[in-house]
Amino acid sequence: MRALPGRCHELTGDLKGCLALDLVHPYRLLFEVASDPIPVKPDGGLDWPLVTEIKIIRIENYHG
Repeated sequence: MRALPGRCHELTGDLKGCLALDLVHPYRLLFEVASDPIPVKPDGGLDWPLVTEIKIIRIENYHG
């Protein structure tokens, strides 16, 4: 996912557990890792190279 054009990032707050890919401003593609178990690094962050499956949630402008 990090190789796709646009910024792909983990979300916080009410959307914690979701990830977002920037689309045409202000829209984002929201998705979550569907791998079971979710691959994490020792520090607790997502281990991006091990993500092999995602579930698309929706496209939205969550900033406004």
